[in-house]
Amino acid sequence: MTLTYIISGFAVGALVGLTGVGGGSLMTPLLTLLFGVSPAVAVGTDLAFASITKATGTLSHRLRGTVEWDVVRLLCYGALPAALLATLGLKYFGGLTKEMGQIIRYSIAGSVFLTVIAILYRSKLLNWINAHPERQLKGSKLAAATITAGAILGVLVTISSIGAGAIGATILVLLYPKMPAAHVAGTDIAYAVPLTAIAAIGHWWLGSINWELLTSLLLGSLPGITLGSLAAKAVPEKLLRGILATTLTLVACKLVL
Repeated sequence: MTLTYIISGFAVGALVGLTGVGGGSLMTPLLTLLFGVSPAVAVGTDLAFASITKATGTLSHRLRGTVEWDVVRLLCYGALPAALLATLGLKYFGGLTKEMGQIIRYSIAGSVFLTVIAILYRSKLLNWINAHPERQLKGSKLAAATITAGAILGVLVTISSIGAGAIGATILVLLYPKMPAAHVAGTDIAYAVPLTAIAAIGHWWLGSINWELLTSLLLGSLPGITLGSLAAKAVPEKLLRGILATTLTLVACKLVL
């Protein structure tokens, strides 16, 4: 089974390297549907997985100067307290019970659907925002919206492990339409590091991290991300995103049904 986990980690890592999205959106449903891992353990293990891989990505973006630290700070103002409260909520309501596992399963499905929407309509939303500059937030309203978005993402990520990638990047694009694409990616990854780390620690406290599984996934994903990134320019992005959106839709439907 360990070899299967390593291969799965490699496949997901390669897809993330190719498209820039799909890590949690694929890994968590993969663990629950294909390997029968309980939803709570799948979420906890994926959060630990994400905190490690995103820390590596943040270092790279920091060296390139593609992180907007002011925006990262505002997102963290909302996301980190929300993650702590969501963890306490899971503890209070019984994060490892069968009933809570079903709720987590549905939250995973909902997060996957949101990811699909973010993948398919991100460019259209950006075009609309650029065509209506009067609708763009500024000053204190923009700061408040960023903190609120961080809080929503904090709850979403803690409960489902999904949302810090495609959904977070789409929110950044809508709030900061003039931010360069590389800076959107760098900022999205940077704020997700403390968020996923705190959420992962919370799930460790709840006892919902499988460390052997985590190690196997990392062994496969790290070379997968590297190779996927190198091959990204050779494969049409539109085709890849279409395949990814279709796959995620089927996964979400399977989780619900």
